[in-house]
Amino acid sequence: MEFFCYHRDRPGSIALRDKLLEEHWFYMDRYATEMIARGPTLTDDRELPTGSVHIVDVPDPAAARAFAFDEPNYQAGVYRDVMLRRWRNMLGRTMWDFSGGPTAGNRYLVLGLGSGQAADLTVPADRDELIAYGPLLSDNGAAWLGTAVLLRAPDPDTARAILTPDRYADVEVHHWQFGGRPS
Repeated sequence: MEFFCYHRDRPGSIALRDKLLEEHWFYMDRYATEMIARGPTLTDDRELPTGSVHIVDVPDPAAARAFAFDEPNYQAGVYRDVMLRRWRNMLGRTMWDFSGGPTAGNRYLVLGLGSGQAADLTVPADRDELIAYGPLLSDNGAAWLGTAVLLRAPDPDTARAILTPDRYADVEVHHWQFGGRPS
């Protein structure tokens, strides 16, 4: 089962985050084969992290909760909250398969928080800019709760336009970058 996990940083936690970086990477290394995408969200100037996105394929909701809440930054209080939702990998690949590579262009996380009838259940025609794309679902996969997208786009407004306007209670757009240990 695929899950989308978004840990949002607590204000003032950057020093603690920096201190725990190696522990965070070591923890994530244990999930290397389960990882579909990972990386930090960033401030508007792209200088500081504001959260961490991880999309993982684990056996069940209990394993997803363990992944999210056993994470060292969570345990130490770096994060103020966690969004954990079942997710469906509509692209059928990982971020490492993205043809645009890890650094070229501006990258974004777009979160459409659902309201009403499901939207954006098919992959947009221009797949070349998509890094990860899929619906956010309830634990049993029956209820649509929104859509999560990682993509390359020239600006936040273009990134936001990936989702159907007026079909979401809220749409968030965050600067994002490929995560993991530097090579």
